[in-house]
Amino acid sequence: MKMDYVDPANSLNMPEMADMTFAMDFLIRVKEGVRNTATALTETVSPDARALLRTQLHQSIALHQEITDLMVRKKWFHPYDLREQYQLDQLSAENTVEIGKLKLFPDDTRRKSMFDRTPDEHIGGNMA
Repeated sequence: MKMDYVDPANSLNMPEMADMTFAMDFLIRVKEGVRNTATALTETVSPDARALLRTQLHQSIALHQEITDLMVRKKWFHPYDLREQYQLDQLSAENTVEIGKLKLFPDDTRRKSMFDRTPDEHIGGNMA
């Protein structure tokens, strides 16, 4: 039986899984930003640049905390319960493998039947 992946019934929980994935990616990128800004701060000698980097570092740390709090509140992240976090990570990995197995694109990728006229009809400026 062929599954219709466009049918909303087959995408149950997908929005929540996508939100969780986006939030985790955002958290990781903000953490990288904190690390990079802290490194830049230690290598900068200009007082003005140091003040700017210090402000940016504090804002990045606050953003990291906001994202972490949101993820903990939504139960997308369990920093204090490694068993729960491990189970969540396992589920995420299994879902990733399953998504990778999906046949999302047709075998025939020719586009001829998708347009109201063939590409030859567009030649010569006759794009009515």
